[in-house]
Amino acid sequence: MTLSKERKIKLERVADKATRWIGSTSSIIFHTIFFITSFILPVTGVVTFEEMLLILTTVVSLEAIYLAIFIQMSVNKNSQDIEIIQEGVGEIQEDIQDIEEDIEEIQKDVDEIQEDIEVDNLKDNPAEKNQAATLASISAILLQLQNEIELLKKD
Repeated sequence: MTLSKERKIKLERVADKATRWIGSTSSIIFHTIFFITSFILPVTGVVTFEEMLLILTTVVSLEAIYLAIFIQMSVNKNSQDIEIIQEGVGEIQEDIQDIEEDIEEIQKDVDEIQEDIEVDNLKDNPAEKNQAATLASISAILLQLQNEIELLKKD
């Protein structure tokens, strides 16, 4: 892996951690304490009110700029992940259509075999009656598969 790719991955991790932290309770607590402390400093005479506002405004502006960048990086990454997932869903839908077509072909073959056996069943052959029952069972399973595929399509 190249150095720039490693840096990009590290930066993405930092962006993910920063956006997760900003949306947390500990971030609210930290910022509340920071703002309270900022406004207490001029009262105690440590800095003037104007100096505190200048520093506070600068810090908050820089934080907002970096957070906006980090949040956008996270959004971009999530968009790429969504595109990959959509491609996967598209492939799965194509596979479902292929399976449905295969099941329909099998169903047609089973129907044809059943018709052939029904014609032969006029002879009252027990083995052929077993085959007919087996084919009826297969046909029921195929119908169930078709119904399940229809349900998958709806989801």
